Amino acid sequence: VATSNRRHLLPEYHHDNAAGKVVDGELHLGDALEEKISLADRFGLCLSFYPINQEQYLAMIDRLFPEVRDREKLHLLARRFAVEKGGRSGRTARQFYLQHSGEF
Repeated sequence: VATSNRRHLLPEYHHDNAAGKVVDGELHLGDALEEKISLADRFGLCLSFYPINQEQYLAMIDRLFPEVRDREKLHLLARRFAVEKGGRSGRTARQFYLQHSGEF
């Protein structure tokens, strides 16, 4: 069994926490920060969703909805969706597709 959580491998005694303090509800704040860093180092896969221009975004929408004839209405809804979600990206186009694919 492999674990990165040393707290479950080693005994922890009450007197170990005598000098500890609670910060924002977190008793082991230092441990929590170290765990986050170690997880990021170990599983450092970073997915970025870069913003794209409107032309690229609508081209993605067109590829996701090839059967839709009313492009004007589709593009209007897609542009509104992007504004509500905070920007245009491939991820936003996919979310729009998942949410609206049954409507067309």
